[in-house]
Amino acid sequence: MLLPACQRQERQPDEAKPAPVPATQPVQATASDREQAEARAIAKEAYIYAFAMLENYNTLYKQVASPTAPEYVGGFGTFRHYSQLYTPDNHDVVTPNNDTPYSWAWLDLRAEPWVVTVPKVPEGRYYVQQWVDLFTYNFAYIGSRATGNDAASYLITGPGWTGAAPKGIKQVFPSETALVMTLTRIALNGPDDIANVRKVQAGMKLQPLSAYLKTQSPPAAPAIRFPPYDADKVHSHDFIGYLNFLLQFTQPPHPSETELMQRFATIGIGPGLPFDARTLPPARLAAIDAGVADAKAEMSEKAKTMLSSNGLFGSRAFLENNYLTRAIAAEKGLYGNSIDEAWYGGYEGDGNKASLIHFSKDALPPARFFWSVTLYTLPDRFLYANELKRYSIGDRTPGLRYDADGGLTLYVGHVSPGKEKESNWLPAPAGPYSAVGRVYGPSPAAIEGKWNLPPLQPADTDTP
Repeated sequence: MLLPACQRQERQPDEAKPAPVPATQPVQATASDREQAEARAIAKEAYIYAFAMLENYNTLYKQVASPTAPEYVGGFGTFRHYSQLYTPDNHDVVTPNNDTPYSWAWLDLRAEPWVVTVPKVPEGRYYVQQWVDLFTYNFAYIGSRATGNDAASYLITGPGWTGAAPKGIKQVFPSETALVMTLTRIALNGPDDIANVRKVQAGMKLQPLSAYLKTQSPPAAPAIRFPPYDADKVHSHDFIGYLNFLLQFTQPPHPSETELMQRFATIGIGPGLPFDARTLPPARLAAIDAGVADAKAEMSEKAKTMLSSNGLFGSRAFLENNYLTRAIAAEKGLYGNSIDEAWYGGYEGDGNKASLIHFSKDALPPARFFWSVTLYTLPDRFLYANELKRYSIGDRTPGLRYDADGGLTLYVGHVSPGKEKESNWLPAPAGPYSAVGRVYGPSPAAIEGKWNLPPLQPADTDTP
């Protein structure tokens, strides 16, 4: 572009021309550029770290802090029992199972520990209390596999509690976080079995330790001011505000995360710190936004490679601080059981294309308790409404027919495969779907990855 005449100077023929700048000469990054690049990298790391906690908060807010929400359980320290199997109308969590009615409860452990009492559960009936902390780590298990079906009382303790277990307590389960929840599952063997499930649910009890001991209760913890859950904000730069709120209940930090938290602090992350994006310099906000986008892209790519639950759910020790795995686990199936309790695998398909799943006789799902395949619509991952009201199929499905050689063939599609095969049909929408296989009490072969679901095949495939 030519300069205005008043600023132009004519070059004389004998003037030396300046040497050209080599095209390959790198542009030197300024200190500010390096600072924003670092902020972007930290924001990416922090969003992945926070993702599972934010998904957990969605449930916490609706169940504890939002009395008008359909999912409200009644606040802390109380069970909300469901005695019916999940239906397409239930939207408490994504990919709910349709094998075991749920019971939900949250505990606030800041003032004192809580005692969980379970009744004697008849032998042959599977149940599990999965206890989950704010990080979504499965930190405790009570139930058929872990502790048996006898009546007992257990103590759930929060960070920093150092007391002794009182008389009558079978086991103490310490939590890293002051707020915890249980997703309790009790096997339901058909509509005629509902009264039996309700009896087990009625025998489950939650008490503050002081009430259990019949002693004076300690001073109450300060009331919690829950920020309203906003999905758009949670998945933007405003995730920092939600993370800061949740970090208040994770103190002291785990020793393995001391340096991580110091790094996060450089972009405004810390327990209880306020966060207002409007106060940030534009360059810093842009860096954080870019970091969030980077995190979402990495999660999307990683999710494509994670097709079973092996290595996906568990305790902190099991996951070894792999925050990307923790995030993908929350995205694919929040509150999934640890692999010892249940194995998960799945498919994605199109209901317009009739498909089948064939298990050979020697490769049926290896379940100590039972197994199922449940179908969900995409992208919401809720149960699919259909005229049969069949949302899952498995070894407890009435009328299920095995092949002549002892194998099993299941049919998946929008249109019935015919009357002679309908007993083994799992209805699907006319479009994309996800199907999740669950094996309760998986064998070592499943746990070690030596057994997997067979592939989804076109329905015209010949089977033995």
